[in-house]
Amino acid sequence: MTVSNDEQALLDSIDGQDIVSLTAALIDAGGENPGDTEEKTAQVLADHCRAAGFDVRIVEVAPGRPNVIVSIGSDERPGILFVGHSDVVPAGSGWTADPFSALVRDGRIVGRGACDMKGGLAAVVAAMTAVLRAGLADEHPMTLACLVDEEDTGLGIRAFVAEPAPRSYSHCVVAEPTNLVTIFGCRGAANLEIDVRGRSAHAGQPRNGVNAISAAARIIALIEDSQSELDAHPDPDLGPATWNVGTITGGTGTSMVADRCVVTVDRRLLPGESAAEVVQDLRSRIESAGVNGSGIDVEIGISMEMPGFLTSVQDGLVSTAVQSVRDTGSEILGRSTDIWTASCDGGFVAQQMGTPTIVLGPGDIEGQAHRPDESVAVQQLIDSARAYASIAMRIGAPPAP
Repeated sequence: MTVSNDEQALLDSIDGQDIVSLTAALIDAGGENPGDTEEKTAQVLADHCRAAGFDVRIVEVAPGRPNVIVSIGSDERPGILFVGHSDVVPAGSGWTADPFSALVRDGRIVGRGACDMKGGLAAVVAAMTAVLRAGLADEHPMTLACLVDEEDTGLGIRAFVAEPAPRSYSHCVVAEPTNLVTIFGCRGAANLEIDVRGRSAHAGQPRNGVNAISAAARIIALIEDSQSELDAHPDPDLGPATWNVGTITGGTGTSMVADRCVVTVDRRLLPGESAAEVVQDLRSRIESAGVNGSGIDVEIGISMEMPGFLTSVQDGLVSTAVQSVRDTGSEILGRSTDIWTASCDGGFVAQQMGTPTIVLGPGDIEGQAHRPDESVAVQQLIDSARAYASIAMRIGAPPAP
């Protein structure tokens, strides 16, 4: 696609130094989750966007945990929604510098959240600023929903999709790090806690008790059998749903029959699957295998659920994103489109708002996110901002009724 002179002027107006400055300020604001709140990060973002002339709305999801919703342009027609999050994982050890004092080194911004995803937030804001200053916002409305608690239980996105939306959205771009590869689908995730209760007894007479660890082992075997069935029915794009047993704790001593065992499990969900359905199926398998009963009681809880999504590669959002990235001159390693092995807030938008969704952003989620000396290339931040502005311009919006 040929970039018009007007669009090129818009893209050229994006201020790289402004992106670096905002990214650094967001990093410096912290927001470890768990361990802190996102309040300082939200304040930095809100203040910057107010100064730029955006409409700014603050929604406190929990004490000190505000969602920040910033918009430009008319609310009388559907716009494009960008989604990001203000929290970061704990810094941990192994850093060669203060993780919450951003620095620029060898063309990269270093600091916790540089890649995941303070840089992505700054790139979206830069794109919105360029569109607003060019006087094009009413024709091409844009919103950034910067949400809390993405790295843990998803309080922010759940609140966002549950509240009546003051604007409507035609498409959604989640600005998570993808190295500017357009992600058109990802599996969802559910964390389950399986609580197995038995009856304690002296190990010299184990038949006087009922061993919860042994019962848990049988349940794990049932999960492995279920995985074999899932492997036989993969999604053509996303592959199969998967199980992973993450932790197992139980018993109080070697010479005692274990009266309790708790197993935590990660279950990756295909679009259309729900954690409740998965739990019901597992309960049925447990009942059929005769694990529950005769002194064994099994409870299964859902501690987290995040839906997946799949947007057709034929959707205009996917092709527009791919072309927009190409037109920035960005270097894309490998495929221009792909699916994601991680999960993100985009599944909630696709499932509950019915909005076609992709994930597209600066940074390497596997090579940089959640690691010491996390960083992102400055040039990729600029390229991302240019791609976001181009997508907003090209995806268009239907005329107001």
